[in-house]
Amino acid sequence: MRLMLLSTVLFAGMNACVKQLHHLPALEIIFFRSLFSIVASYAALRRLGVAPFGHNRALLISRGSTGALALMCYFASLQHLPLATAVTVQYLAPICTAVLGIWLVREPVRPWQWLFFGLSFGGVLLVGHGSPTAAGRAAVAAGSNWLYLAVGVLSAVISGLSYNAIRTLRGREHPVVIVFYLPLISLPLTAVACLFQWRTPQGLDWLWLLACGAFTQAAQVAMTRAYQLERLGRVAPLNYLGILYALALGYLLFGESFGSLAYAGIGLVLAGVGLNAWYTGRRSAAAAVPAPAAEVAA
Repeated sequence: MRLMLLSTVLFAGMNACVKQLHHLPALEIIFFRSLFSIVASYAALRRLGVAPFGHNRALLISRGSTGALALMCYFASLQHLPLATAVTVQYLAPICTAVLGIWLVREPVRPWQWLFFGLSFGGVLLVGHGSPTAAGRAAVAAGSNWLYLAVGVLSAVISGLSYNAIRTLRGREHPVVIVFYLPLISLPLTAVACLFQWRTPQGLDWLWLLACGAFTQAAQVAMTRAYQLERLGRVAPLNYLGILYALALGYLLFGESFGSLAYAGIGLVLAGVGLNAWYTGRRSAAAAVPAPAAEVAA
């Protein structure tokens, strides 16, 4: 859970970097981010003495492909929507992850968890409707941006598939191998796209691109390890805490402000996350308690 909390902070830094690079094509940003990640991952694997291409290649390709598609959709929505709105839509991914996990990794979601997910989902909806600023209203009201809202939702669904692939690979592959497959697939895809849509970065753009790559690489490693160590239903909802960072960074860096609905939504999100963590932790502790000697003998 600590690793997942760390990943949310690092992903918030990545979001801010992508938003700063709004004038560059989204696929170009992913190209540079993938270039950084593939070099960093390969160097780490060589240092660790781990085979970079792994042993479960079908699952690894599935993780890399779904992760690449989700990233493309997310970056496109991030550039065309207010920061907190794009991040809020992406935070449907934990719900998609837990629900898809029922069939993909055979991890049940218990009745009380559905209630907690409902609280968090309701909070997401309130945050999405709580932008009273003129810029926020204009962005959401523009007809073309409804397309990017749909693209953001699609990113959340595909992310759910990707996170379940990570969970399936638990104990089978090193976390850095799993991370390595994301840029391995996204780099050639975005390189081809850049041939048709290229804008040369200028000045501080290079610094933002470097920071974006560093934040993403560290966040991916932390998130991958978290999904391998803990149940999906327990760690996935912690992603919702990133809404706090999105609101803060949107206000401080991009002048985006939100009203009472958004803050009520934040309260619901935090309540859902906290209750789910408490509930799953209590069940895990109860399951770990050994049965009394008389019961064992019986």
